[in-house]
Amino acid sequence: MPTLLLRFPSRRYHGTPWGHHINEGQIEWPPSPWRLLRALLATGYNTLGWDGELSKPWDNRPPPVPLALILKLAAVVPTYTLPDAAGAHSRHYMPLGTIDKGRERTTLVFDTWAQVDGETLAVNWDASLSAAEHDALGELADRLGYLGRSESWVAARLLSEGEPVPEPNCFPEGRFSHPGPGWEQVPVLAPETPEAFAAWREAALGQALAVFPLPAGKKPPKPLLAKRAQAEEPYPADLAACLQTDTAWLRKHGWSQPPGARRVFYWRRSDALESGAPQARPRKIAAPTVEAMLLSIATQSGNDHALPVITRTLPQAELLHQALVSHASAIGGHSRVLTGCDEQRNPLTGAHEHAHLLPLDLDGDEHLEHILIWAPMGLDAAAQAAIRSVRRTFTKGGDTPLKIAVEAVGDLSSLRGLPARYGRRLSQLIGPQQGATTWVSLTPFVAPRYVKPRGKNSLEGQVRDELRVRGIRQSVEMRRLDPWSDRPASIELVSGGQLSEGVGPEQRKAEWMRFRHFVRERRNGPAAPVAFGFALELHFAEPVNGPICLGYGGHFGLGLFRSTPVDACQSGQTATLGQPI
Repeated sequence: MPTLLLRFPSRRYHGTPWGHHINEGQIEWPPSPWRLLRALLATGYNTLGWDGELSKPWDNRPPPVPLALILKLAAVVPTYTLPDAAGAHSRHYMPLGTIDKGRERTTLVFDTWAQVDGETLAVNWDASLSAAEHDALGELADRLGYLGRSESWVAARLLSEGEPVPEPNCFPEGRFSHPGPGWEQVPVLAPETPEAFAAWREAALGQALAVFPLPAGKKPPKPLLAKRAQAEEPYPADLAACLQTDTAWLRKHGWSQPPGARRVFYWRRSDALESGAPQARPRKIAAPTVEAMLLSIATQSGNDHALPVITRTLPQAELLHQALVSHASAIGGHSRVLTGCDEQRNPLTGAHEHAHLLPLDLDGDEHLEHILIWAPMGLDAAAQAAIRSVRRTFTKGGDTPLKIAVEAVGDLSSLRGLPARYGRRLSQLIGPQQGATTWVSLTPFVAPRYVKPRGKNSLEGQVRDELRVRGIRQSVEMRRLDPWSDRPASIELVSGGQLSEGVGPEQRKAEWMRFRHFVRERRNGPAAPVAFGFALELHFAEPVNGPICLGYGGHFGLGLFRSTPVDACQSGQTATLGQPI
């Protein structure tokens, strides 16, 4: 697949789209495939000594190898890697060469161009070339002097074998239906495939010559042959001849668009060609990939009791996620780790390695004052920049926005070293260094599918499936904790430590019953099959590390577990389909 690299030494690209006047201020970006192929043909005639008659360029024929090259490149539409560019223009008065009332007449002309950054524009054709054709393309690229108008100086070269191909950011229509927000469509002129043009020419020429039929069994007279030749003249012999027509020839034969040409829609980023003055771009800092970032939440007044309550874990995470995706799109484009989708907006497959947003209550006051953003695949520099750029979020009933600040960055093991109870409670969430075998629900587990009495869709079967896709494939014993039990229970919902012996059954039930008040359905996402919340206890055969986030809303704080000593939770019953919490 040949890739052509174009660099503009003067940082200017002058190219007006087909069908537009120069004074309209339109810029053809990306440069059309039609323009690129015509530039290669012109380079061959002007610098490589191809035989051709300047008075009839449409009748010229390139040598066999370059001709085969041009036809192969015309058979496919390329993809582009566009550098950053901004629209610019100058205004000047062009003399018309006539005198009116003692003064030379002039006309105002807009000279519009794309101000291109110093990066390289890459054009990639999905075509298979022979060695001779590859060498011919490389020779044409080396001799290419300008693209568009003669002011658009260009230095071109063919990408060598083994060099990495730049990631495309401008695609022809058909690659996907719609790449999502932040993209726009632009029409460019491209050649028809040689086969499609040959079929069209045969049909159109047959219709034109039908007006002048040849006499049966007689020698056609010369006037009839002249009329047939005149009727055939507007239809070039092949696609190479179409690419060599000039404006005078098109006007003579009444073409509003070159024969053999078609309009192709391309998807490009909405900011691929800025209008107006170039905006200041954020400085790119090469930050190493990290596993987690801990954010703190605070009110404008510093009142901790005005922070969102723990039961709003899911909506608080969802609000922050929307802000992160929006900021990532504005700063650097699509972020796989924050969205969980690829560049075509298809969900990532395999293990759940993209970002988890886990609101936490680390000081035990029943209010959320921290959010842990954890991604097994790692938070890259773009994701970190988006996270740092979000300075506020909101909550239900709040009069003013909540302030957000980055409190810690690093791997999960480093978060255990945070001072005092923050580090201790994060250790319960992450698990000790050697891992833990017993994990207990910290937030309700909502099943991702309808719960059945038995089989893979039973409560236990769905938990095992969720563990399996998260890389935990060892055997596990599961218990569904009973909220109505009067036996001691040490599950930590909001408070630190374990329940004291003096805590009565009614108070224990009240703490368990908080699970009922958790928001268990997303506002802007898919609905839960059944919005029941379960409190579970998991016993693994071998120690595992956290965080463990399972089920519906697992990336937004639901189904979160904390590690606990093996004898910490004695109440419960084996997993069965029963009364959910």
